[in-house]
Amino acid sequence: MKLLQKILIHIIDTIKTEWKSAAVIIVASSLQAFAVRYFTLHYHFPDLGVSGIAVLTNYVFGISPNWVILIGNILLLAWAWKYLNTRFLFLTVISIATFSAMLSVFALFPLSLPEDKFMATVITGVLKGAAGGLMFHAGGSGGGTDIIAAAMRKRYGIEVGRFSVFINFFILGLSIGVVGLEAFVYGVVGLYVNGITTDNVTRSFDKRKQAIIITNIPDEVSKFISDHGKGVTRLEGIGGYTHQPRPVLLTLLEPRQVILLKRFLRDKDENAFVSICDASEVLGRGFKSWKSL
Repeated sequence: MKLLQKILIHIIDTIKTEWKSAAVIIVASSLQAFAVRYFTLHYHFPDLGVSGIAVLTNYVFGISPNWVILIGNILLLAWAWKYLNTRFLFLTVISIATFSAMLSVFALFPLSLPEDKFMATVITGVLKGAAGGLMFHAGGSGGGTDIIAAAMRKRYGIEVGRFSVFINFFILGLSIGVVGLEAFVYGVVGLYVNGITTDNVTRSFDKRKQAIIITNIPDEVSKFISDHGKGVTRLEGIGGYTHQPRPVLLTLLEPRQVILLKRFLRDKDENAFVSICDASEVLGRGFKSWKSL
């Protein structure tokens, strides 16, 4: 009884702290279900992971993909639950439940779809990629091979990216004999667009600008950056030609803040030197939380 009470308290605490991530997962899973129901299934395109197996069984045996996805993920969770943390389990269960439920809901509402299969496959890739990007941003999981990857990493300390690739290639290989070469090629194009969109959506959330500043007014510049809600680190440098001590400021900013910084330096110190480059991901206080990983 005490163990059950402890588990329930832990679940409630997780819901309280992770409700924002859960909301993003629900949106992402609904978007993914929309893409699978209205595009993948309608055009007989192949898919990856458990969803790929589900659409193949639908094409061959007429089995509802909802049940294959739900049962397949439940079996994977039952196999891996000992090695998964509460947050991962919580978000994965929400993702699986939302995806399966929304597949049934969308089936009730017919939609007028484009006849051009190339347009359809691009739309499919963009929708799934956007869903994947949102899911990665929330630090969640769509189930399927993500469950296998998380469990293998925790149990054996190994990354299984290649293993997932082999599984997906095997599923794609099976799909050729089911959907035909034309639909297979369209499906592969959609999966490629999916990957590009996922990467771009993920980067758009985490993208920051790293600025290295050498200026005669380091205190004023530091205050300006701090006043705009960002931290700044002061390093002690030495001029390679003059051999004089020169403070160097290092900071990470949002793109709009870079524009403000450049304007400030233009007005206050025209002799300042600034190097700005992209930081594809920033973890820590004021940026992406470590809990989202």
